[in-house]
Amino acid sequence: MNLRHLAHLLAVAETGSFSRAAEQSHITQSALSRSIQALEDELGARLIDRVGKRNELTPFGQEVVQRARRMVLDAAELRRSAQFLREGAMGTIRLGLGSGPSALLKTAFLQHMARQHPGVEVNISSGATELQVAQLRQREFDALVVDMRRVAPAPDLVIEELGEMRAGFICRAGHPLLQSGRPVSFTELRRHPLASTPLSDEAARTLVAHYGPEAHPQTCISLRCDDIASLLATVQASDAVFMGTLNTARAGMAAGQLVELPMAPPFTGCVRFAFVTLAARTEAPAMAIFRRFVAEHLRD
Repeated sequence: MNLRHLAHLLAVAETGSFSRAAEQSHITQSALSRSIQALEDELGARLIDRVGKRNELTPFGQEVVQRARRMVLDAAELRRSAQFLREGAMGTIRLGLGSGPSALLKTAFLQHMARQHPGVEVNISSGATELQVAQLRQREFDALVVDMRRVAPAPDLVIEELGEMRAGFICRAGHPLLQSGRPVSFTELRRHPLASTPLSDEAARTLVAHYGPEAHPQTCISLRCDDIASLLATVQASDAVFMGTLNTARAGMAAGQLVELPMAPPFTGCVRFAFVTLAARTEAPAMAIFRRFVAEHLRD
């Protein structure tokens, strides 16, 4: 069976259009149609129903697409492995980082690679975890480091827990809430803007367990952003309070510009990060560098 024919079928299934699939496959539309017809002839069954301007997979076509996706990706993995062995190269690494890991790792890892491994190509992107997991499945990333509680376990994912990091509340030095010298209640805290990254359902339950319904993120967070650096800059320049991984604010705390806000009752929540890859995915040799770097740097 011709893998190219299967790849063309996948392109039609993904785009829903022969013209867009042909463009994506860098062939003419007539060549694509002949490729699909050849596959249908070989299998002895129609794979796509052409309904007006729409193209719909037949029930058999849906089954073929599911199997074809595995076959095409497996073939790509074989070629990838052969390339690494043939070239003896460290390879390119494409990484997706959640908001917390991005604040803790991105700049430090880029600097490390520039100094220690200048021959390795590194691509790092930050963004919503759910979108990054979808991109990982499409082979757009080699690995993710994200909030473990925002990744649903699945047979095609390898989720390796990286340990826990303490979470809490951060404000600027000289914040009005620090003037009393005593721990602050959540009701008092809510008189000021609360800043945070998007939180998992489990994190929301932890907050409600500590401070009651008023602490649910949907109602208490007024400044929400995936970029922790922007949130901390806002906190440093205003009376907003940051809620999240304490270690992301370590530079500002070491400089005396940011302070952990004592709470009553004390907050004992934590963030759990995970290293996420695809099952049966061949790792570039350079991934070993990133794994070591994460193990050394992603901790309290």
